[in-house]
Amino acid sequence: MNWLWQIFDPATISAFFTQFQTEMQQPAFWVALGKIMWVNILLSGDNALVIAMACRGLPPRQRFWGMVLGAGVAVFLRIIFTGIVVTLMGLPFLKLVGGLALLVIAAKLLVPEDEGEDDVHAAAHLWAAVQIVAIADIVMSLDNVIAVAAAANGSIPLLVLGLAISVPLIVAGAALIMALLTRLPALVWAGAGLLGWIAGEVMATDPAVQPSLHAFFNGPVGVGLDGLFKSLGMAPQFANGGHGGEVVLGIIGIIIVLVAGAIWRKRKLQGIEHSAAA
Repeated sequence: MNWLWQIFDPATISAFFTQFQTEMQQPAFWVALGKIMWVNILLSGDNALVIAMACRGLPPRQRFWGMVLGAGVAVFLRIIFTGIVVTLMGLPFLKLVGGLALLVIAAKLLVPEDEGEDDVHAAAHLWAAVQIVAIADIVMSLDNVIAVAAAANGSIPLLVLGLAISVPLIVAGAALIMALLTRLPALVWAGAGLLGWIAGEVMATDPAVQPSLHAFFNGPVGVGLDGLFKSLGMAPQFANGGHGGEVVLGIIGIIIVLVAGAIWRKRKLQGIEHSAAA
């Protein structure tokens, strides 16, 4: 329980706001924030549906507060769990495992879901609805936690702000967001590709992988690639400890997700057609 008390320690809170003020002055912070919000919106359609279904049986006056309080508890718990995952990702091989899991999550995003998978009973009173939303969010949010932790890249202020903004956005505009994603499937494919890119970057920065990756690109391969891209007017540095290896694994992640997701989607649609025909 010591880690929980440390979260509310005044020194920890002060350090958090100091880090936040420093990071928000960097353009990379806002790019990563956009990634977190997009990823969280794409992966939280089920969570928004749970909130709506759990609160549909409440009286009109309590329905709004059920959604707000349920989402608030869900955000608080998700920030804590994601913070734990961010901390653990500093250990060797955990980023590698998380990146592989993220590839599966991204490919699954392209697969149509079975109807009735997330059947949630309507609650009879306010606190029952809050409890249903909070428990359901914990059970359903493993993919969100892994993806957001990866996108935050170790920054606690970044993940707190990203989750604090995106989850209420999901609750407020759940129907609009779901309709938008249905009308523009390209957004879902682009989001899956973004997750593939993040997965590749995460695996490239694993403490057990990064030294071997740098050693490989510090040789003739990296020097040759640097010369090639420089002649094309592009400057991703591969040799001398550059981030070109992360770019390569990010592109490989996109390819894996889109190819695997397309095959998985095709097989799922064929299975649905056979079931309908039977």
